[in-house]
Amino acid sequence: QVQLVESGGGSVQTGDSLRLSCTASGLAFSSYAMGWFRQAPGKEREFVASISRSSGTKYYAESVKGRFTISRDTAKNTVFLQMNSLKLEDTAVYYCAADYKVGAPGRMQNAYDYWGQGTQVTVSS
Repeated sequence: QVQLVESGGGSVQTGDSLRLSCTASGLAFSSYAMGWFRQAPGKEREFVASISRSSGTKYYAESVKGRFTISRDTAKNTVFLQMNSLKLEDTAVYYCAADYKVGAPGRMQNAYDYWGQGTQVTVSS
């Protein structure tokens, strides 16, 4: 079956960096756009970043633009989220998701077919 497994979360201080990874199995990774979403305590899950199958198109939420970078390694079936200059408001559970589609990667949760279990990122001052 399809599995998406996130890793790389942890507890850091403001201004620090983290790199999240999400490794996929059970699907043709190169045929899927990939996305990262997050859910902070007491809030709804929100879009963070997405990347097309070819890596040619990337989208970011305004709140992370210029600080986060999404990338993918097809040979490793892995998508990454490099997070720099972390802020308190970046504290959340981060989820990766896979969307079987051609073209621009989605920014809406209901576009995605598969989801990981999430990894916790905690930023403190």
